[in-house]
Amino acid sequence: MSQGWRRDLAALGRSWRRAGGAAGRQSQNRMDLRAALAGKSWAALSILDQEPCCESRDAWYFRVAFAFEQSQLVFAAKVPKPGCASLGVQSSLRAHCSIQRLIGRFTDHLPRELVVPLSPGEQSRSPSEEEPARLATHPVLQVLISPEVPYQTLACFVKRSHSLHKTSPGHYERLACLLLLQVCMGLEHLQVQNVGQGDLCPENLLLVRCPGLSRNQQGKEASLSLPRLLISSFFKVKDKRRPCSTSQEQDWIKGLAAPPSPMADELNVGMLIYQILHVDITLENALGFRSNRLPEIPSLSIYSTGLKRLAMLLLHRDPCKRVSIEQARSILQVLLWGPRQELFARSKKTLTLLRNWVEVKRALLLLKFAENSAGAGASPSLEEWLCCQYFKEVTEHMLYQVTQALYTP
Repeated sequence: MSQGWRRDLAALGRSWRRAGGAAGRQSQNRMDLRAALAGKSWAALSILDQEPCCESRDAWYFRVAFAFEQSQLVFAAKVPKPGCASLGVQSSLRAHCSIQRLIGRFTDHLPRELVVPLSPGEQSRSPSEEEPARLATHPVLQVLISPEVPYQTLACFVKRSHSLHKTSPGHYERLACLLLLQVCMGLEHLQVQNVGQGDLCPENLLLVRCPGLSRNQQGKEASLSLPRLLISSFFKVKDKRRPCSTSQEQDWIKGLAAPPSPMADELNVGMLIYQILHVDITLENALGFRSNRLPEIPSLSIYSTGLKRLAMLLLHRDPCKRVSIEQARSILQVLLWGPRQELFARSKKTLTLLRNWVEVKRALLLLKFAENSAGAGASPSLEEWLCCQYFKEVTEHMLYQVTQALYTP
C-alpha cells in the first residue's frame, strides 16, 4: 500500500494545481505569456477597476486585463508605494503556492483614471493641482504584474472577523491554523533560497480567493472559506546565522539598525498567532523584557491550547530554545489533522502506534477522495491539498518529536 497511497496523493496534488483557478489556467504557457507582456505598459492593459482591489503596507493592487491568445486574462498590477525596498529579489524566486509570483514589469506614468489614496500632505491640494503635483513628484512608477489578484490583506481579514471568532470559534481558529500553515510553508521556501521576508506583518500578507468562490460572493459564505495566502515582500539574507543572545534582540527591537535576520521569522509568526486571535501584544512584552508572562489566549475551541503552546515555543525568551519555522509548520499540521492528545490517553505513545495511525489515516483519506471523484467530481479544495501534503510526507518519527513538543507540559 505504501507506494499506492504516495502515488495517489501526488496525483491529487497535481489535480489541485491544475484546478488552481485563473492563476493555474493562465500559467500553462507561462513563457509565452511573459514574452507577450515584455515591453508592454498601461496602454496594453484594460483597467477593470479605478480603485485598488487591495492595499498592502508597501503597494497598491489594481485589477487589469490582458488579451492573450484569444482570451482575456485578469491580473493584478502591483504599484509599489514610494520608499518601497528593491524588488529585484522577487523576480528570481522559484514558484511556490505561498509566494507572490511576477510575470511582467514595466515603468510608466500612473493613468489618470486610477485612484490612489493620497498621503496626508497631498490631501490639502486643490483638485486642479493634484494631477500635476502627482506627476511632478512621481513622474514614473514601477509596475509589476502578478497572476494572483488579492482581495484583501490578512490585517483586513482579522479586523473583519471579530464576530466570526465569537460566534464560530472552532471554525475561525481552524482557518487561523490553515493561514499560519501557509505562512510557514512560504517562509521555509524562502529560507532554502537564502531569502527573507521584507516585512512579515498582517498588512503585507495578501489573501487570494480560491477557485469556486465568485469575486462578488459576500457574507457568510465568503467569510467561512479558506483563501490562499501570499507573502509579497522580500530581501536577500546576507547572514544565515541565528543570534543566541537576548541582548542582540533588545538592540533589534530598539533600533532595527541592522538588516533583519532569519531569527525574526519565528518571532513574527509567534506575533501573528496573537494578532490573528485578536489578542493585543507587543514584541517587547512578548519576549518578556517588561513582563514574565505572555498575554493569555482564551480557550474558545480545540485549537486554542495548541496555538497558545506554539506561540510560547516561537516566542521563547531564549532564542536557542525556540522551535524553527519547519517545526512550527509540523505543529500546525498536527493541530489540524492529528494525532490529537486523546490518542495517547488511551494508548502509550510508541513509534508502532504512530505508524499504524498514519497508515489508517492515509487509507481513509484515499477512500474519501475516491468517493468524491465518483460523485460530483469537484476539484479538491486548498485545505484538502494541504492535508495531502501532510500525509504524503509525515513519518512516525516526525510525529513522535512534534507531539512531544506540542503535548508535553
